[in-house]
Formats: sequence, C-alpha cells, structure tokens
Amino acid sequence: MRIRAGYKITYDCPVETPMLMMVNLRPERAGDMESPDTVLTEPYVPVRQYIDTFGNICSRVVAPPGLFTIHSEFIVKDSGIPDPIVPDAIQHPIEDLPDSVIEYLLPSRYCDTELLRDLAWKLFADTPPGWARVQAIVEYAHNRVAFGYEHARPTKTAFEAHEEGYGVCRDYAHLAITLCRCMNIPARYVTGYMGDIGIPVHGVMDFSAWFQVWLGNAWHTFDARHNMPRIGRLLMAIGRDATDVAIVTTFGAARLVEFTVITEELK
Repeated sequence: MRIRAGYKITYDCPVETPMLMMVNLRPERAGDMESPDTVLTEPYVPVRQYIDTFGNICSRVVAPPGLFTIHSEFIVKDSGIPDPIVPDAIQHPIEDLPDSVIEYLLPSRYCDTELLRDLAWKLFADTPPGWARVQAIVEYAHNRVAFGYEHARPTKTAFEAHEEGYGVCRDYAHLAITLCRCMNIPARYVTGYMGDIGIPVHGVMDFSAWFQVWLGNAWHTFDARHNMPRIGRLLMAIGRDATDVAIVTTFGAARLVEFTVITEELK
C-alpha cells in the first residue's frame, strides 16, 4: 500500500523563537519513502538536523517574528498488514534484559510508577506473564479512560489520567506504559501518523500516540486508546514518555494558529 502523509503547523512568534521539532519518520523507514519528508518552512530559515539518543530525527530552527509555518507532504510505502499479534511472546526476567532496555522499566516524567505500583500488582499479579498480561493492561487502560480532546492537559501524568478517567491518546499510552513498568515489563512511548485506514473515519486527523513493550526479545506494538490492530502506523519518534518525543518544542512565547495533519491511503 502507498500512504500520503504530511502536516502544516503555523505559529505566531512575537520575537525570534528557537524551536526543536520531531516531525520526520524514523530512519528505519528511509527505504520505504517514495518522496522525502523534508521539513520546509515559510518564510525560509535553515533547518539543522541531528539524531538524538533514542534514534529519532530532530530538527532545529530559529523562527523569525510573525507568522512561521513548517510543513511537509510525502508518500511512503507500507505493508498494509495490521499490527502483529504474538500471543506466545514471553516476559523476560529483569536480569536477562538487554542493558539498552532497562531504562524503560524506570519511572519518568509522565509515568509515575511509584503511585500505581500497588494497584498494578493487585490487578495483574494473577494474569499470565507475557503477551496476555500486557493485553490485560491495555484493556484496563482502554476501559478506564474516556477519550476527549477537551480533557487534554500537557502536565497530566499516568496517575492523574487514571484518577480522572478522562484523556487523549497520550494519556492512554502513559497509563498503560506505567502499569507495564510496574509489572516489570519494559515499555516505551511512541508517536507518529496513524490514519483511519481500514476503519470508518472519525473526527479530525491528528498525530497519534501508542506504545511498545519488550517481549520475546523484540519490541511489540500495543494501543490502549483503540485496543485493536491497526494498519499503516508511521512511526516518528520513541522515548520514555511524551517528554522525549514532543512534535514541536518552542523556546519562547509562540502562539499556535494552525495545525493540520494528513494521512491517507492512495488507491
């Protein structure tokens, strides 16, 4: 399958404003690109890129005063296969985990494991370790949180999402990640494109958040908001939580005036 994707994001900047962006697909998708996901700006400014410690492509700019737009549109090939289900993927003892995976067991800015650990063990101690345990956590988070853009808050932690019972995709992901870590399952946060491919279209297109867990010596995709395999995920960035993968970080008082995301299958 071929997917057309892109974005247009406009800010109103009162003064020159440095920005850090994660708007490219991960380097692993380079071989699937039919056209490049080049970061373009209006007005033109130089864009400097680097790879961070998680392997994400990061872009740095200094936006001039006034309206400033970043945009891109590209075509990428995809397998069209839904998220794999691997029910026999095992959970590893902590001592057998690779060193690079250990950090995804630790608490982080939005994943406050110390506040949810007792609850996690009460709820999931009797579930079979491995895939079944993660799926039980996903279903719990899916049912615990009700979706609504009006409930979005940039400071909301996993514990707060659990207690309030409302949130957006990042809150579902943070809650499920935190519960997995409490049960000694490495889990990391993912952001990217996920269109309405193969399902009815609902609402306005946006970037999406989901998560991955380390089972059977590999990372596997789970999605607590939708709780079903999806087609055409385009992974942009991974990290410990939303702190590490913000789409745009502005170092100044920039006002967002337009935010448009496209992702659709090309017939």
